Amino acid sequence: MNIGDRVRLMSGREEGIVTRILDQNLVEVTIDDFPVPVLRSELVLVAAEEFKAFGGSELAPSQVAQARPLKPGKPAPKAAAPTTTTTPSGSTSTPAKAVPAPPAPKGLYLALVQQTSELLVAHLINNTDADVLFTFGEERGGQYRALAADKLAPKTVSQPLGHRHLKDFDQWATAVVQLLPSQLNAPTLYDTLLKRVSFKASSFYSSRREAPVIKREAYLFQLDEKPVAPIAVPLTDEAPKPAPAVDPTKLRDQIADKLRGDAKTVVPAPKQEPAKAIVPPPHEVDLHLEALQPEGGIEGLSNTAVLELQTAAFEDALSRALATNMHEIVFIHGVGNGTLRKELHKRLSRNRDIKFFEEARKEKFGYGATLVRLK
Repeated sequence: MNIGDRVRLMSGREEGIVTRILDQNLVEVTIDDFPVPVLRSELVLVAAEEFKAFGGSELAPSQVAQARPLKPGKPAPKAAAPTTTTTPSGSTSTPAKAVPAPPAPKGLYLALVQQTSELLVAHLINNTDADVLFTFGEERGGQYRALAADKLAPKTVSQPLGHRHLKDFDQWATAVVQLLPSQLNAPTLYDTLLKRVSFKASSFYSSRREAPVIKREAYLFQLDEKPVAPIAVPLTDEAPKPAPAVDPTKLRDQIADKLRGDAKTVVPAPKQEPAKAIVPPPHEVDLHLEALQPEGGIEGLSNTAVLELQTAAFEDALSRALATNMHEIVFIHGVGNGTLRKELHKRLSRNRDIKFFEEARKEKFGYGATLVRLK
C-alpha cells in the first residue's frame, strides 16, 4: 500500500486516497477531503479497472481520471469532456470553452495534480534529455524539512511527494527543490539548481495548464526558467594557470578600510510582517468607477485608464474568490457600450477554474451583470 492508492473501508462503503504512512500498521486516508487515520487491516485496495467501470462514489465523471494516482514515467488518461449544466432558473448552459494553453517547453517542473476537488498531490517532472538527482522539502518559519530524494530519468515523473488541501491554501509551506542534472559522456558539468516556490493566489490559479510527460492538467511551476548553465571549466588535462601574486600589506589595508566603511553604514534589518489571511470578496462586486473610488479621484481619467482600473478590480476579486473556495460571484459591469462586459467575458473564457458564466438575474440587474460559477 503506497501514498496515492485508492482504498475502501472493509467495514463500510466509504472510499478515499492514502495521503500519509503513519507507521507500519496505520495510514492516513483522505475521505471527502477529510484526513482520517485507519488501520491497514481495515482497508482494501480499489482496482483501477473497478474504479474506471463504476466511476467512484464521491467524484463527478469529469474528475475520475484525475483521482487515479500517477505511475512514474507513464502518462495519465485525460478527463472526460465537460457536459451541459442546468442553472437554478431551469435553463441549460454549456461551460465556456477555455482557450488551450501552448505546450510546455523542455525543462524541470513542479506539478500539483488534483486528486479530488480539494486535494492536490505534488510531483516533479523531468521533461529534459538528462538524468536529474533531486531533493524535495518544505520550509516554514525558517525551518527546513526534507521529504524525498531520488533520481529521475529523462521524460519521467516522480512518485507522489506530498499532498496539499486547497482549504488550507493560505497556510501552505514554501516548497524547496534541489536539482542536479547529469548526462553520461557530456562535455561539461552542470550547476546545482536550488528553487523555492511560494504559492500566492494571484499567480497560483493562473498557472493551470497541461503538464508535459503526464499529459494532464495541473498547476505547473517551472524550476529552471533559464537554461541550465554549464560550469565554464573545460574538462582538459591542461594545468591551471597560477593565480596572480597578492601583496599581504595591501590586502590587509583594503580589509581594514572595508570594515571601517561597513561600521559607518550599518542599517538595521526591516521587521518582517506576518502573512495576512486572504479575505473573500463580496458576493456582488460593483465595477462601476464610482464604486471603486480610485486614489486621486476620477477626474481626468482616460477611457483606457478606467478600463484598466476596472479589470484590475475584477482580477483581484476573482482570485480571492477562487482562493477562498467560493461557489459563485456576480460582477456588476453595467450596460454602456459593452466594452467592459466583452473584456470580462474574454478573460473568463480563458480561465480553466470557471465552470461557466452567464447573464445574472435580469429582473435585478437587467443586462448589466454576469454570474460566474467557480469549480
